[in-house]
Amino acid sequence: MSVVHNTNVACCTIPAVKSDYTPKGSFKSYAGFSKVYVAGPEKPGKVAIVCVYDILGFMPQTQQGADILAKKLNVQVLMPDFFEPAGPFPAEKFPPKNDEEGAELQAFFGGTGKPENSVANLIKVGNTLKAEGVEWVGAYGLCWGPRVVILAAAAPSTPFNAVAAVHPAMLHHEDVTELKVPLGLYPSKDEPIDEVKQILEIISKKSFADQNDYKLYGDSSHGWAGARADLDDPTNKRDYEDLYARLIAFFGKLSGIHAH
Repeated sequence: MSVVHNTNVACCTIPAVKSDYTPKGSFKSYAGFSKVYVAGPEKPGKVAIVCVYDILGFMPQTQQGADILAKKLNVQVLMPDFFEPAGPFPAEKFPPKNDEEGAELQAFFGGTGKPENSVANLIKVGNTLKAEGVEWVGAYGLCWGPRVVILAAAAPSTPFNAVAAVHPAMLHHEDVTELKVPLGLYPSKDEPIDEVKQILEIISKKSFADQNDYKLYGDSSHGWAGARADLDDPTNKRDYEDLYARLIAFFGKLSGIHAH
């Protein structure tokens, strides 16, 4: 019997959607990563944002979201390749077609795709940006990524000033007890509402409670803002655009930047 690391059924079964979008950014090595997607200005300014992509790695819709944030806020958005050198879970095996592939996926979530394994690397990116003179650093994650950004934002002396969780798999309300900065929480209809409610209850008692943001995207499935986004579907497109507008407002307000 394989160990189940990710109990979000939708996360483990909804396939990626093909996109014809051509990402506008470029790749570079940075903060110990050999491959980081960079959207926006060539050099970071006073504000920068880091994205933790979903379990399918670099995908056009996820990069499109980073491009939108970078353009509207005129900031650098960095998307490191957290799965290097192993790479994301193989697309040809996703979603799993049998028990063997299902066990492989769960093993991925217990290794390369285990959120706890990427926290230190995310913090390193934030610290590197701060060392280069960036004054305000935000981070957002999709799918498995929210747990990475929340744990990084709960760490002592976190470099992050605000974080956001988009259709978060592997939610644990205990993770936010030590949260140091405002949280934007944006679940889909496929996330456990009890965990969401407990997280909202805990962060409502924080000193930064009035800076938190929350919206339930109850018409959309897990993954609607990343690799599984079907932007030909009117409802998905509406929620995709609304989510990135919400991230723009959340990060923009807290960092003091006005969207263009």
